[in-house]
Amino acid sequence: MKSEKLYPSSVVEYDGTTYYLTKLSGDKRLLVQGDTAAFHGIPQNGHLLCQLTPENAAALRSRLPWLNPVSLGQQTSFGFGDRLGSATPGHIQALQTADPQHTIAPIFAQQSVRENSRIGRTPQQVLDDAMWGIFQAGWRLPWGADADHVKEIAHLPPFVAAGYTFYTIDPSDHVDNEAQTDDLESLQRKTAGLPWQHLQTTYADTQQRYCQNPIALAGLVLTFDEEILLRALAKYGRALAHTLTIAQELAAHLGRQPFDLEMSVDETDTPTSVYEHYYIVNELQRLGLPVVSLAPRFVGKFQKGVNYMGDLTEFESELAKHIGIMHHFGSYKLSIHTGSDKFAIYSMIARHTGGQAHVKTAGTSYLEALRVIAAENPDFFRRILVLSRARFQKDRQTYFLDAQLDKVPLHKELADGDLPGLLEHFDSRQMLHVTFGSILDEFRDEFHDFINQHEDQYAQALTAHFERHLSPFVGD
Repeated sequence: MKSEKLYPSSVVEYDGTTYYLTKLSGDKRLLVQGDTAAFHGIPQNGHLLCQLTPENAAALRSRLPWLNPVSLGQQTSFGFGDRLGSATPGHIQALQTADPQHTIAPIFAQQSVRENSRIGRTPQQVLDDAMWGIFQAGWRLPWGADADHVKEIAHLPPFVAAGYTFYTIDPSDHVDNEAQTDDLESLQRKTAGLPWQHLQTTYADTQQRYCQNPIALAGLVLTFDEEILLRALAKYGRALAHTLTIAQELAAHLGRQPFDLEMSVDETDTPTSVYEHYYIVNELQRLGLPVVSLAPRFVGKFQKGVNYMGDLTEFESELAKHIGIMHHFGSYKLSIHTGSDKFAIYSMIARHTGGQAHVKTAGTSYLEALRVIAAENPDFFRRILVLSRARFQKDRQTYFLDAQLDKVPLHKELADGDLPGLLEHFDSRQMLHVTFGSILDEFRDEFHDFINQHEDQYAQALTAHFERHLSPFVGD
């Protein structure tokens, strides 16, 4: 059987055995020459021809150590969400182009529990898909795997079993947004009902820690009074307790295996004040729960697939205060969730954090696949538009969006050459972004076949798109 395509960057000889990736009859295959004992395949011309199965992925990881994710620590990092499992070669191409000195550590396997449930993928499939892309592109530097937005203990086992190295705990369901505007009596009542034993403290001790003296930071002084403290406690106390519960369970699962831990409170209704930021991190440290990164809820709007929405002067002013707290503790980086396409603020974030930042993206790689479809197969893209419009009101319910369906242009009114422009249109872009689950349910095989046939165009689109994301964070 003749190879349609050899992926030259995948060719590696290691401990006397040669491995490489090829495409045969439209399907990618692993070829192994030498010690083939751990692999399942068909002997052919001195090689073993192997399908890209989970068993063969595990065997390859056991042979080539750089194909295993690792803990990345506080290095500047970037999370590349990939809903299709086909974007990693393009992500790597973008990194190599924008960051030739490798100052940014990548997380190539990143999928939230919510996204996995919507598209029927498992943590193991996400990690395996990323690994095959890493192997194809010849990437040999450290990379991470993020179990994103873990909300419950029950979410942990499949990520642990697959070997993930970064865990984003999302206790947002336990954040009390009403505490932002509650009166003093309500705050006192809510605070009295906190799980103080689990938090390993009392209100009296907490009040002494925060209210006895002003807290002087570099360029910032925090003066907690009773109301400020009660608001922080009522808003985030239960979220801290829930984070501790999940983190303790995770540590029990992983034992001595190193991992990175993030706490995320970005998916909440109200911004995280600088007082609340300080309280969260100080309590995490007191509880012996150091995080590698923290994702607060910033001012303004961080919506899916579009630029930052809000007053840039206000954002920068608040960002500087949050970063002052981060620098005071010096033990974690600031995490920017829903971080794709926020071009207006990347330079601010990079400048103020000095590289102590993690940017997390999700659906923007999927949108770049749609861009290629719009350009190469307009008829298919029009069918996607029709279904996306029909499913939008249902699929948008778990997202904060400003998109309005009546502002999305009707595809019948557009020429083929105008279709890619919908990926630059605010309302169309958000509609397409959040209906990914419905689109993949309906068109899964056709979608994947198209990307498989146009993988070079897809990689080029991803490279151009992510260069804009990465360049502001590249170190000198």
